[in-house]
Amino acid sequence: MDDRRRVVIVAYENAQILDVACPSGALDVANRYGAAPPYTIELSTPDGRTAGTSAGIGLGPGRRLAAVTGRLDTLVVVGGLGAETAAQDRQLLAQVRRLAGRSRRVASVCTGAYVLAAAGLLDHRRVTTHWGHGSRLAERHPAVAVDPAPLFIRDGNVYTSAGVTSALDLTLSLIEDDHGPTLARAVARELVTYLHRTADQAQISMFLAAPPPGERLVRDLTGYIAGHLADDLSPRALAERAGISTRHLTRLFTAHLGTTPARAVRAARAEAAAHLLRSSGLPVAAVARRCGLGSAETLRTTLLRHYGVAGDALRRMPDMPRARVPAQRQTPRHGRHNDT
Repeated sequence: MDDRRRVVIVAYENAQILDVACPSGALDVANRYGAAPPYTIELSTPDGRTAGTSAGIGLGPGRRLAAVTGRLDTLVVVGGLGAETAAQDRQLLAQVRRLAGRSRRVASVCTGAYVLAAAGLLDHRRVTTHWGHGSRLAERHPAVAVDPAPLFIRDGNVYTSAGVTSALDLTLSLIEDDHGPTLARAVARELVTYLHRTADQAQISMFLAAPPPGERLVRDLTGYIAGHLADDLSPRALAERAGISTRHLTRLFTAHLGTTPARAVRAARAEAAAHLLRSSGLPVAAVARRCGLGSAETLRTTLLRHYGVAGDALRRMPDMPRARVPAQRQTPRHGRHNDT
């Protein structure tokens, strides 16, 4: 009897190539580092033919969905520009439902959640998807509890993940569940990932949630904050640096970052402190000083507020928990981002 962990990745026309590459690549590396039992990776498409991707590179040919039989360990449905069209394909949905019933666990990457939701596999579950599609998914499927903030969510045996590269975080988590943290970390190192991020870490970092390009003043100030965490970053100091009033500073931050200057500074300091604790051997007091938090006690209370754990506990954890960073107020093409 074959004891391999059989993983079937479902793609379709206009899929996102990274949604396939991240999980398949990570599982391949896990096999090369001694995963036992190893993974077998199969690509399946609705008709068994090559599926085009938005990058212009074809995937496949894969096995026809209807031809996939037997037990599966993991069923993965990818996302991409074609996800909403795929979610209207009744035959594809019927096959996804059938294969889900044969799988130990089911996962979606990014907008692949549209397909799982349309197949009825996400009803009454807490799920996530790409931050720009959370509202749209929730509107289409009111029985689904959509949380667009985390990188990935597990609800029972169903896993949903955020946009694109969060598929790597999800797959590393699956590898850790299957084979333990040592193998997962070895795979992460081989793939040159900065961190194996935990499920509930926010999709958008404080340092990536930049204001629109036209708002140069706010963009410059957020860059200054990130590079001068130990300096005086009070609203008054920031306003003086920008040559504006503190009231106008607050209006700008609220309009373009969805938070006040003081809260933005606290979130930036908390995130930087968390990363230093996870990636360096610096004493807690030194981390606190470097990040502008003053003392180990202030760092402790800050991390408790933002992460729910203290510094020493965070350092011992295999992954970072989710940071409650301020959300960027932006209206993407397919919905509003709300990761608060």
